Amino acid sequence: MKAACWFLAVFYVLVCYRAEEGLDFPTYDGKDRVVDLSEKNYKQALKKYDMFGVLLHEPVTSDKSSQRRFQMIEMVLELAAQVLEEKGIAFGLLDSKKDAKLAKKLGLDEEGSLYIFKEDHIIEFDGQMAADVLVEFLLDLMEDPVEIINNKLELQAFDHMEEEIKLIGYFKGEDSEHYKAFEEAAEHFQPYVRFFATFDKGVAKKLGLKLNEVDFYEPFMDDPIRVPDKPYTEEELVEFVNEHRRATLRKLQPEDMFETWEDDLDGIHIVAFAEESDPDGFEFLEIVKQVAKDNTDNPDLSIVWIDPDDFPLLITYWEKTFKIDLFKPQIGVVNVTDVSISQLSSFSTKAAGPAFVFICIPDPFTKHPTA
Repeated sequence: MKAACWFLAVFYVLVCYRAEEGLDFPTYDGKDRVVDLSEKNYKQALKKYDMFGVLLHEPVTSDKSSQRRFQMIEMVLELAAQVLEEKGIAFGLLDSKKDAKLAKKLGLDEEGSLYIFKEDHIIEFDGQMAADVLVEFLLDLMEDPVEIINNKLELQAFDHMEEEIKLIGYFKGEDSEHYKAFEEAAEHFQPYVRFFATFDKGVAKKLGLKLNEVDFYEPFMDDPIRVPDKPYTEEELVEFVNEHRRATLRKLQPEDMFETWEDDLDGIHIVAFAEESDPDGFEFLEIVKQVAKDNTDNPDLSIVWIDPDDFPLLITYWEKTFKIDLFKPQIGVVNVTDVSISQLSSFSTKAAGPAFVFICIPDPFTKHPTA
């Protein structure tokens, strides 16, 4: 599935736009920047750059399809390297067979994955292999692991971030040992989980936070979960986030689509297709959100929302594979292992409410005993 999506996604970089002043979309300049890594040069490469991405690719065979697929993925990396060159970011290639020894030494074990080396951390890029998505991901990774909320306007922006997992803590200042533990915990999850902090008493009062307290926000939920037993160590915060990371409702995002897709429950996902920009899709999505809020304590309910507008190259694939019409909101159970879907329903939102939608969500554990 990952290889197929990568193959489709890289067409993004081949689209040409008419250049206008101030809107000059980059095209590959022909300069080779991506490095073929080896035992001789990998240490120098990792030391030279602030961040270094390593693609552990499958062996390229004499088959034209294999060569073409590799060339297209390499082109994505070349364009990203070109755009990010001044930021101190570069990329290298490792053949999973020929360079198996070096891959093992670096701790890389998943063929087809792109690993980002940043200081003492290795972050796996689990997103769509398109140059724009990759560049945005790496620019986010360059940011400080904790964003500071200083005033009410910034707090309003924080409140409107409903699609992401986020944490916010109130601390005395940047020199606080408890803030430093929070910051170190954030580095484990950057950029997939957003960490925020405030040193402002007024902002903390609005959030209902006391000194050294941290709140965890699940996507699309109104009320946060207070992390218990303050103050916290780095390890305690990491453990808490890992325990609560799977949300009742998650949006499939280009930058982490494979991480979300692979985080299934016994091989299945309950998937809701809905276009947020479409009136019917928006109304249906609001119903699905209410279902998630009403059942947020159910550990067996995990819904993945896919907005087809975010994945235009996959619309035809999904419609053919699942035999659905994505012009209408759809919900059903997807078996990740054999890419099949069952009990799928399309809805007239005028006739459906949260209770009706929840009743219509099939029980994946009775419908898929072999999953």
